[in-house]
Amino acid sequence: MSIQHPSFGRIDSDRIIFFDTTLRDGEQSPGFSMNLDEKLRMAQALADLGVDVIEAGFPVASEGDFESVRQIAESIRGPVICGLARASVKDIEAAGRAVEKAERRRIHQFISTSDLHMKYKLRMEREQVLELIAMGTQTARRFTDDVEWSAEDGSRTDPDFLCRCVEVAIRNGATTINIPDTVGYATPEDMRRIFAMVRERVPGADQVILSTHNHNDLGLAVANTLAAVEGGARQIECTINGIGERAGNAALEETVMALRTRADAYPYRNGIETTRLLSVSRLLANITSFDVQPNKAIVGRNAFAHESGIHQDGMLKNAQTYEIMTPESVGWSKSSLVLGKHSGRAAFRDKLATLGYADLDDVTINQAFQRFKDLADSKKIVFDADVVALVDDETRDHERVRFVALDLMAGSTRRAEATLTLNVDGNETTATREGNGPVDAAFNAVHALFPHEATLALYSVGAITEGSDAQARTTVRLEEAGKLVDGQGADADTVVSAVRAYVHALNKLIAKRTRREPEALSA
Repeated sequence: MSIQHPSFGRIDSDRIIFFDTTLRDGEQSPGFSMNLDEKLRMAQALADLGVDVIEAGFPVASEGDFESVRQIAESIRGPVICGLARASVKDIEAAGRAVEKAERRRIHQFISTSDLHMKYKLRMEREQVLELIAMGTQTARRFTDDVEWSAEDGSRTDPDFLCRCVEVAIRNGATTINIPDTVGYATPEDMRRIFAMVRERVPGADQVILSTHNHNDLGLAVANTLAAVEGGARQIECTINGIGERAGNAALEETVMALRTRADAYPYRNGIETTRLLSVSRLLANITSFDVQPNKAIVGRNAFAHESGIHQDGMLKNAQTYEIMTPESVGWSKSSLVLGKHSGRAAFRDKLATLGYADLDDVTINQAFQRFKDLADSKKIVFDADVVALVDDETRDHERVRFVALDLMAGSTRRAEATLTLNVDGNETTATREGNGPVDAAFNAVHALFPHEATLALYSVGAITEGSDAQARTTVRLEEAGKLVDGQGADADTVVSAVRAYVHALNKLIAKRTRREPEALSA
């Protein structure tokens, strides 16, 4: 069985559409906001990954959101570019204008349908909601034939009323119907039942794409997504690294590898290029300054690590004893000890390509190579993780403030003193400040060179690899007027790493000052 879709043409029932909402739902996570250049980089990475739909943002939320969706629509080719809208003419018109220049475009409009949301959030009766569903879908069709409608809090909606809502949306032109588990309340059996019910009871449901969007409040997002597929969903809404509101969304990398690894249970096709999963995950972690947890499935650094003697013995005899997929299938490389102080630029460039950084410009490569050579002179072994940390530092959008140099004087018998040089708005300036320890002195110097009112909310240091010569990776969280931003830095010197992290956070805070945060949304 197949259906005809305005953006995808004839779609067979074994085809899964991947709808990525990293740039919309994912960006709503506290501290995860991105600037325009970062969104464009992320959107291109998603297109290269092979996602079918990119939800680029919520255009009506602010001028910045509108502009980012508009530029993504104009510049990114391949995926359908989607803008989110509430069931209001203003929202839908903004979304329509923002995605107008897309090669293929979609408007995704939603309204709450559960009794709880209608009573306390919307303060509306059911008939009013039905009228808005019809109006919103009809309005969206003025801008595009590809219209998605979502029942916010769909998993907690009365089944009979949910079916009425879906029927109204389809009758008025929706081509994709999304039934989300907005608050992460459902179980897999709930999601399987809901989608099977809609398919069986709603006229026309067999001629549209049913979509699933699951939050991870109970840790069930991926399981609920797979159960929805079993119930008839053929579009999966997800995010890279599972980021999103509260506990996040279903992780794209986990979902696609579950489908691929267990093709016996899920005999469906999709267009994701899985060997790019690791590089896209790392790009997002770099942009947002939120590391992936070490034991994260697929893309965590321990996902293919084996320490137990029993496991190591099995791996040496046959990797399939303890690995259900190959590291290479998701972008990991086998080797991690190939670079040293004698390695040349060509070898370094080749290593970057194997780590997912094939598209870096020459300037960035040269800057990272120089830092690599400095590191190799002081470190016995340069691991893949060291290289990734160096490149991530260089590929960040540093904008107004950039680290140049740091000299320290500190010890148990004297007060610490830091002499710091920063490039601020294109001009190098230097300041010397004292402090209660080298980190405090260095941060005081940052404040002297670029005065600000932000306070330090978090300072965390960890080692990237093993050994006393390991690079330090530092996370700094700054708070200003209720806004939180995280910055990261890496260096063989812990204090330099801390300053790099502070400067990264400061740049993100500067960008955030000029951007109004979009109001909280769900889907």
